[in-house]
Amino acid sequence: MAQDDKQRDERISDPTPVVGAETDVSTLGRDVAKPEHERTADEDVDVVNWNRVAASNEFKSLVKAKLKFIIPATLFFLVYFFALPLLVGYAPEFMNRKIIGSINIAYLFALSQFFMAWIVALLYVRAARKHDRMARKIVGDLEEKLGGK
Repeated sequence: MAQDDKQRDERISDPTPVVGAETDVSTLGRDVAKPEHERTADEDVDVVNWNRVAASNEFKSLVKAKLKFIIPATLFFLVYFFALPLLVGYAPEFMNRKIIGSINIAYLFALSQFFMAWIVALLYVRAARKHDRMARKIVGDLEEKLGGK
């Protein structure tokens, strides 16, 4: 019984406050608010209504601009990529046609896939710059509404 009383006294005198998560940093010894990187989601004072952001015209136009590039580029690349095995399988005479010496159309087509991947990547980087500008504008407008963070 005496041991139970001792354990109960130790728990009562524990200076660590009980907070939502096990990883919370104790606020003892602080005379200022927690830094941003230590706040939990419930403690964050600048909570954004992401549903409202997603419903905004600017965000919808960003998503449309991304899809306008990503879907056609992906479809083109997949068709281009699978064209080689399909053509080799269904049009072997055409793909075996010699172009320069022993180099045939199949070899050139296979080599062209490397260059096509680089071209698609380059086009994506160019499109991503535009998307990044649109995203920065959305974030800038959001920060302006929240008080110029």
